[in-house]
Amino acid sequence: MSTKPTTTDLEWTELDQRAVDTARVLAADAVQKVGNGHPGTAMSLAPAAYTLFQKVMRHDPADAEWTGRDRFVLSAGHSSLTLYTQLYLAGFGLELDDLKAFRTWGSKTPGHPEYGHTTGVETTTGPLGQGVANAVGMAMAARYERGLFDPEAAQGESPFDHFIYAIAGDGCLQEGISGEASSMAGHQKLGNLVLLWDDNHISIEGDTETAVSEDTMKRYEAYGWHVQRVDPKPDGDLDPEALYNAIQAAKAVTDKPSFIAMRSIIAWPAPNAQNTEAAHGSALGDDEVAATKRVLGFDPEKTFEVSDEVIGHTRKALDRGREAKAEWEKGFAAWRTANAQRAAEFDRIRAGELPEGWEEKLPAFETGKGVATRAASGKVLEALGAVIPELWGGSADLAGSNNTTIDKTSSFLPEGNPLPGADKYGRTIHFGIREHSMAAEMNGIALHGNTRIYGGTFLVFSDYMRNSVRLSALMHLPVTYVWTHDSVGLGEDGPTHQPVEHLASLRAIPGLNVVRPADANETAIAWREILRRFTKVFGKGAPTGLVLTRQGVPTYERNEDAAKGGYVLFEAEGGEPQVILIGTGSEVQLAVEAREELQAAGVPTRVVSMPSVEWFEEQDQGYRDSVLPPSVKARVAVEAGIGLTWHRFVGDAGRIVSLEHFGASADGKVLFKEFGFTGEAVAAAARESITAAQR
Repeated sequence: MSTKPTTTDLEWTELDQRAVDTARVLAADAVQKVGNGHPGTAMSLAPAAYTLFQKVMRHDPADAEWTGRDRFVLSAGHSSLTLYTQLYLAGFGLELDDLKAFRTWGSKTPGHPEYGHTTGVETTTGPLGQGVANAVGMAMAARYERGLFDPEAAQGESPFDHFIYAIAGDGCLQEGISGEASSMAGHQKLGNLVLLWDDNHISIEGDTETAVSEDTMKRYEAYGWHVQRVDPKPDGDLDPEALYNAIQAAKAVTDKPSFIAMRSIIAWPAPNAQNTEAAHGSALGDDEVAATKRVLGFDPEKTFEVSDEVIGHTRKALDRGREAKAEWEKGFAAWRTANAQRAAEFDRIRAGELPEGWEEKLPAFETGKGVATRAASGKVLEALGAVIPELWGGSADLAGSNNTTIDKTSSFLPEGNPLPGADKYGRTIHFGIREHSMAAEMNGIALHGNTRIYGGTFLVFSDYMRNSVRLSALMHLPVTYVWTHDSVGLGEDGPTHQPVEHLASLRAIPGLNVVRPADANETAIAWREILRRFTKVFGKGAPTGLVLTRQGVPTYERNEDAAKGGYVLFEAEGGEPQVILIGTGSEVQLAVEAREELQAAGVPTRVVSMPSVEWFEEQDQGYRDSVLPPSVKARVAVEAGIGLTWHRFVGDAGRIVSLEHFGASADGKVLFKEFGFTGEAVAAAARESITAAQR
């Protein structure tokens, strides 16, 4: 087959075109074999994905974690074969048998791409629009990383300069999360981000005219993006040369993110299925697959046909990757020589280690003093920010309430922003009133690596973030959510702002650690434990939701066992405990008050503070039994939310002081009294439990 270039600006041979068409028939065959999936978009996008993986991106298929690589995000995750076929062709580790096992048990090619499961997959994408926000987060992280290690280098001259590429579909851009994230990217002038829009006009319900009539390109211009359109070839296929030139133009625009609209025909060139909604999410059928193969010059009787010539050609990506990495390493070595201190910092951060002596900077809080845990958290961040440069974050426009400002003099804002403290490498992120995209951007930041990210809002607004939080847990990402205003105790803002069901529903997410400290000292220990637990190794990391009070709460003696998730805060006096009172957050003080009443009445009472159910359940049975002895059947749990969490801890004889309805607008102290959150109520529940345990 000829290798003569057929274009002027891009080396594109007949063998390249054959490789693209091979990807198309592989997508059709894979879906046909399993009987379900999304073949159409993978077929039409094959030229775009091939151009990126074979002609544009700097990557090494033999080292998918290389620091200097470009990143690729397939936001349109339902079209997973768009990615899988390129990972196979380029030599990332997938082989033909993996494509044959598409969407089957134990395969490396699940229905949607999964981070940590398939080499070369940079993020888990399934819910539409998430990938757009992940890509924005990666671009933010890339800029912050450059600021940590090589801020003085000229544009494009640093080993930390790289690009984030993403492909999104119509569905991604209809989801609100992508609009939030795209607004943020334009505001931040993320010139290292290139978003390719598959403008195929088809969704599950048919032509997108059913739901969309806006001018998407003008919308992205309004966001502040550099916008281009790539028209198809006369036959309707994507034009690789035009796309390549558009990408090169996008890379040259360094003060704006780039948006490239690619008009495509779904399932091109299937004779009957192209441009139909059926091709979006259904197998084409044996006859249509065969007909498509005839159009493309493949044998209709063969399945998963890949010539030795094609795979030999595409696997040269391994050679190019090795060469690109070797060239990058020369520049990286020169940087290391010129920046010994920063290089040592890079090695430490890359290894997931913390600076020596960082724990000594943690504040200790005076006992007895009333301190809101949100305020204590802010003090911790201010103290640690000075010694952990990779720690950064902010809030969804609630920094003053969340206490998430790590450095008041340094805001992560692009060049040209007029605000005081604006610094393109700044510490404090202003996510804006965009909770959903904030969470997904944090995922992207964590996925990118080499920084530690947190972000804050009110606990009640975790509902806006929930899908992204779920993906944090699914991907085992070490992101930290700072959720404040954690109960009806926040007061006059009323039931729209008062979380009731949120603690239980967040604890229901597998792999999410929910931590609700009782006081300022527990808050400091919680932050210490969160940072200690940090790991980007898949399966070992985990997100944390740090849940904090608006109102002041008493400060108790520091107890290191708080890091175990549950511990004895006050022991029973006058004998073995007759009852155990379990509390979290601001309600621990109610358990302490109840204990005083019960002890005065001659009832030995233990108080257990349980800031994190998840951390507690990680402990061995011996420790858990030492905190909650099985012999003590009388137990009360108290938490200002629904009681779903606590039934397994209190048992049949136990009682739960909880809130099974929405709140109201009034002072927090009034609400606690009116809704039965008092020491007297907890003591009464304890007496009931003791009676029940004696039956």
